[in-house]
Amino acid sequence: MRAYLVNKYKRPMQAGDAPEPVVGAHDVLVEVHAAGVNLIDAKIRDGEFKVFLPYKAPFILGHDVAGVVSRIGAGVTRVGVGDEIYARVRDGRIGTFAERIAVHEDDLAIKPANLSMAEAASVPLVALTAWQALVERAKLQRGQKVLIHAGSGGVGTYAIQLAKHLGATVATTTGTGNLDWVRELGADTVIDYRTQDFEQVIHDHDIVLDSQSGDTLAKSLRVLKPGGIAIGIAGPPDPDFARQLDRRLLLLPVMSLLSCKTRQAAGRQGVRYSFLFMRASGAQLDKITKLLDSGALRPIVDRTYPFDEARQALAHVEGGRSKGKVVITMR
Repeated sequence: MRAYLVNKYKRPMQAGDAPEPVVGAHDVLVEVHAAGVNLIDAKIRDGEFKVFLPYKAPFILGHDVAGVVSRIGAGVTRVGVGDEIYARVRDGRIGTFAERIAVHEDDLAIKPANLSMAEAASVPLVALTAWQALVERAKLQRGQKVLIHAGSGGVGTYAIQLAKHLGATVATTTGTGNLDWVRELGADTVIDYRTQDFEQVIHDHDIVLDSQSGDTLAKSLRVLKPGGIAIGIAGPPDPDFARQLDRRLLLLPVMSLLSCKTRQAAGRQGVRYSFLFMRASGAQLDKITKLLDSGALRPIVDRTYPFDEARQALAHVEGGRSKGKVVITMR
């Protein structure tokens, strides 16, 4: 089958032939119609996560998929042949930049009927990230105040919509050209990061969702009220994350050191810092599907590329100026 392969870390992916996927008892074989493109694809290509995600080259990139089930394993009960599904496939089994992929049934959900394949492929990773940060980790309650950095990005667009749906007051940062657009998504306070310092604009927030790290994260701790939480999706990784991994005995001291400064700064402010590396979850995606079907959430697709231009699609995402998500289409 055709696929885009990474033959060596830090090298561009190349189109080529790949072996057909192996379908296990609880897997479904998906004919890929569209695949979402995420910054994590570039980071994995460059080996940034190889300490805890050691992919062996050659491997296929791609975490988001929308397509049609063409075969099911003997133990599959959630879907059948011909069903239209979407998913963020689990770590260790990525590879949606291909004609077909085997997906564990626990990672997928039935595609929302009102979305195209390209729209559906844009959803899983970013929507699940927003859900796991705001609902699962922060336990967002109605009336709380949330700061979402990079509101026009893939995660930001869903986080704004989800936070508003849950009854929060939402502040966000974005560029000059996107101010009105993120207001339309639901943001109450919009901060132009080019001309304004968010630390001088807002204060006493309950939750910060940070996708920038560095100085932005350090300042974000100071806009939280006592007891608040900053959730970082760009790092630094913390000890709790190390404990979730199979190699925790090796990684715990490393991740403790990496996040030591941030955790100490949070402690001095009387707030918490938590690193989130999102995971696949078909059960959570089912809940997100209901929000998409009801119109509470809507997909934001910046641009679609044909499969033959997958490298250009990844370069577009790496440029950091996407307004929503970038998607590769197979058909």
